Amino acid sequence: MIADFETHELHLLQKKDFWKICNFMVSNEDRFKTYFPGTLAQNLTPDLSVRFVKEKLNCIQENKEFVFVLKNTEERTIDGVFYIKEINWKTKQGELAYAIGYQIEGKGFATRTVKALVKYAFEVLELKTLQIITNKSNIGSVKVAENCNFNWIKTLKKSFTPPGSESLDMELYEIYNER
Repeated sequence: MIADFETHELHLLQKKDFWKICNFMVSNEDRFKTYFPGTLAQNLTPDLSVRFVKEKLNCIQENKEFVFVLKNTEERTIDGVFYIKEINWKTKQGELAYAIGYQIEGKGFATRTVKALVKYAFEVLELKTLQIITNKSNIGSVKVAENCNFNWIKTLKKSFTPPGSESLDMELYEIYNER
């Protein structure tokens, strides 16, 4: 376990999580179709989720990408998926990405989880820079970045194209390991 938040725990992805990830993604499909289309598409059925989990466990083993799940300890569900991805081991930089369920929106779990993952990235993975890239219309994600002391760096012009949409400008936020 990476962190304990009373009713929720943060864990690295495990093989047994496939069914709960499928349920989580499908029940939040409308929330994730714009900014998490790849993860959503890879988890629309239990069979797809089995492949997704296997692939992500390989990425964890190879230190390419780390996937974490926020587990509701009372309901026995997954209420969030968090990534440390796009890791450049030479520059010690990575990107945080996250998707939370409607069940916990506005309750501070994303902020608490991102803070725990910043600590994990800096202390365990020994990264020096973490980024969050979000669209300014994603107010919740912008608030998480700001609440976790990430600094706005710049607008990345037309850097993300959601399925069936025009390219969007994205906002780049960073936080640095001062050690």
